[in-house]
This record gives sequence, structure tokens and C-alpha cells, in this order.
Amino acid sequence: MKLLILGGSNVQLNAVKKAKEKGHTVIVSDYYPDAPAKKLSDYSELASTFDIEANIEAAKRHGADGVLTLGTDQPVYTAARVAEECGLPSLINAITAKAATNKKIMKSIFKDNCIPSVNYCIIGRDFCEKDMEGVSFPVVVKPLDSQGQRGVYKLDSIYDIRSVFNEVLSFSREKEILVEEFYPSDEITVSGWVHNRKLHILTVTDRIYYNNYPHIGICTAHNFPSRFLADFHTEISQLSERLVQAFEIPEGPVYFQMLLGDSGIMVNEIACRIGGAYEDLFIPLVTGIDILDMLIEASLGNSYDIAALNSYRPEMNNRLVTVQMLFASPCTIKSTNDMNSIRQLPGVVQAKYNFKPGYSVSSMENATARAGYVIITGESRAILEENTRRVYNCLKICDETGENKIINFNLVEEKHYDKKSGK
Repeated sequence: MKLLILGGSNVQLNAVKKAKEKGHTVIVSDYYPDAPAKKLSDYSELASTFDIEANIEAAKRHGADGVLTLGTDQPVYTAARVAEECGLPSLINAITAKAATNKKIMKSIFKDNCIPSVNYCIIGRDFCEKDMEGVSFPVVVKPLDSQGQRGVYKLDSIYDIRSVFNEVLSFSREKEILVEEFYPSDEITVSGWVHNRKLHILTVTDRIYYNNYPHIGICTAHNFPSRFLADFHTEISQLSERLVQAFEIPEGPVYFQMLLGDSGIMVNEIACRIGGAYEDLFIPLVTGIDILDMLIEASLGNSYDIAALNSYRPEMNNRLVTVQMLFASPCTIKSTNDMNSIRQLPGVVQAKYNFKPGYSVSSMENATARAGYVIITGESRAILEENTRRVYNCLKICDETGENKIINFNLVEEKHYDKKSGK
């Protein structure tokens, strides 16, 4: 069967590999001609994953039997529209896909369904102070339809908002932006699969983040299981089920971001996709449920085995894993060490650099600065911590002077900054 995959970055690589291993013909659509996943695909299309018409045309020309994306938000809507136009299987319809990829619609659904979330407003370029009534500073501003922390800032005044307004809009196709009241909190992510409108939660992780002020919330790690799962399992489960109902999600992967602070659990955002922190790799590892295989088969209209879903209980899972997102200080990369040596270290399941020698690493403002990732396991928390320390001792991204520019956020005490100020 022929499968159109929207996106050719590192987070889509495993989907291309898996689909080809299963004997499917893969077409990768991506704006970049040298996108990594294109090197593995059977066919490639030079088209933005935002370009609905171009991807509809590509699906028709190749005679695609299915379309999917993962690890990234906005192509979810494109995939739903392509499926709708071409008569292909689709796990969600275009209405649900739009709601899950446009924060203006998303926030409205939160409000209409009494889903706890922070105070917010939507403002245009010519906004005035009155438009922000009910929202207190500091605030977080975001594009309505972007991803990967692009265009996200924590700000302290209306002057600050005006100064970054155009920058925020540069990551959007809309003419308005989202302004949210800053909520001092820890973050968790909920990954699951919906079958026949019933949610099966697979993992709840702690989303570890770094605030490179005014850029905030840049993910540096996902730790499973979340340290909050034992105390908040029932509340997390009930809230997640309410989200599935509110957004009318009938089938497929879901990814919910939640904030835990003094006022309780607030829903930050939702997505109808597999997460972008290599959940397609670590969810099968810790649960035995191959969510990527399920996505591929369901997107092609094929049946898939749900027996494991019905028997799995996340609160009973004692596996330990951390997904470390690798970052480096700004530099031009002269050399890196061989990742094969990292993969042979105790506890390491997978590891990869995203950048090659000659690449200029920019400052850490959003997820595009990720230099790679390592997935690490351990039989106990102490062993997991030791395995992680050993990995960072061996990682090397060196500049032209030979200095190792890898950043070990496990040694940076300020990785969450002051929860009360966000700085």
C-alpha cells in the first residue's frame, strides 16, 4: 500500500522506516529538499506540510492509500483535509483536526466544556489595554497556529507585547495572537490512544523544560513515569477523558500537555498525534504497545490489535526511562563523537545527533535548536541517573577550538527557574 507521510524531519524518520519494513511504499512531503526522511522514502514531494492543495495533489498523483503525520502539530490538519478530499481513511475529521491545531478554537472548546485552563485573551495588532481585561501580568504570548515553542515569550507589560507582536505573527498564518496568564507550575504530558471514542492512557511523563528568558518552556527531557502520577492519576485520567469527549475524538493518538501548580491542574494544549519527543520509540519500550504501528495501520484503513490496550494500566507500570533532548551552546560544529559508542553504554536504547560538522548551532529559543536525543533506561532511579550521567560524560559536540559545547541540563539548577516568577 502507498502511504503519504507529511514531514520529513528526524521525528518522522522512524515512521518511514517502520512503514517500509511493513512493505508499504512511502511518499514523504516536506518543504526542505534535503529533509532526512526523504533519504529513506520511495518518493518525495517538495511541498510544505502546511500546503493543503499541494499535498492533495501529491496524494492523488501517487495514488496514496493513506496519509499521516506525527511529532508535529500543524500537519495534523493538512492530513485530515487530504484524507477528506481524496476519500482516504482518517482517524479524525477536519473539524476536530482544526480545533486541535488552532489555539483560538482550542481555548474556546476548553471554556465551553469547563476544562480548567489559564485566563487568556486573543488580540490583534491594534489591541488596546481594555482587550486584555481579566488577564494579569506576567503573560505568555503564543502564535495561534504554530509548534515547537516557536514565537513563545514570557512578558511583563503591554509594551513588551507590542515589541514582539510581529515576531510572534511571523510564526503564524493568523492575524491575531494568544495571550495567556502565566501559571507557575510543573508540566506533564499525557500520551494515549483513543479507540471507538474510549481513551487508553499509555504514558504520563514529566516534561522538563528550560527558560531562556524571554523564551520559555523549551523541552529538555521527558521522564517516565511522572512523579505526579501516583497522587494525581484519577484526576489526570478523568480530565483526559473529558478532553476526548469535548473535542469529539473518535480514534487515534492523543497528546495532552497539563500544568500542575497551586491552583490545581490546568490544561495547556492538546494534540491529536504522537508526541514529538520520540514517543513513537519510548512508548513501545515501556508499555509493549507499538503506537507507531497502530498509527500506520489505522491510517491505511487496516485493522489493528487492541488486546494490549485493553489490558494495560499505566499506574501499574514500573519501567523507568528518560528521553534527553540534546542541546549545544551556539557554535559552528567542528566534530562530534561517534553515536555508536553512546548506543553501547549501559541503559541506552537509542541515540542520534541531528546536526553534522559544519552546522552553525543557534541560540536556544525553541525546539529547532535540538542537537539530538538519547533514550535511556535504568532498573532503579539511582541507576537511571548514573546511566544518564555516563551518557553526558561521553557526548561531544566540539567547536573549532575543540571545546565541548554540549549542555547538560541535569547539572543546571535553574532548569525550571523560579516557579513563582518564571525567571
